[in-house]
Amino acid sequence: MSEKYRLAIFASGNGTNAEEIFKYFQNHPSIEVVLLLSNNPQAFALQRARNFGVDAKVFDRPQFKESTVVLDWLHQKKVTHVVLAGFLWLIPSYLIQAYPHHIINIHPALLPNHGGKGMYGMKVHEAVKLGGDVKTGITIHAVDDKYDEGEIIFQATCPVHADDTPEQIADKVHQLEYKHYPEVIERWVFGN
Repeated sequence: MSEKYRLAIFASGNGTNAEEIFKYFQNHPSIEVVLLLSNNPQAFALQRARNFGVDAKVFDRPQFKESTVVLDWLHQKKVTHVVLAGFLWLIPSYLIQAYPHHIINIHPALLPNHGGKGMYGMKVHEAVKLGGDVKTGITIHAVDDKYDEGEIIFQATCPVHADDTPEQIADKVHQLEYKHYPEVIERWVFGN
């Protein structure tokens, strides 16, 4: 039997990307989503996980930064790879050391533009609009100990028209996320 890869998803909000990942790997022969973790007890991502029969847990800042609770959960589930899908906290160094080159993130812009602390969700799309960018897109990158600075794995672009609102830009970027993130995760897992 081929090796089974086991994914944990970290999400802070609605969980639309997480849901696309659940769907994509639902009947995958060698990759399974086994856990969703959130720093937000109100995150709808938790319900999406439960809808797909995926175990979901919530942690607070002390548990994440100052204890081994989160790492213990990952080990209990035999997680091999960690996927960030709208997760807003910086990953602590102990997790990066436990999963070297095995943590991936998606950012809703073309890094290095519009990245860094505080750049997430609509803030990114508003910055794209204010910056007069003629294109935007997604960046999927490895996670290191800084916001949005890990090695770029994949980018996809879409045009930004002068009359696009930040909401319209967000919609275009979401379509790229849903289309590409699960496939890129699959290639990345097999390559890692």
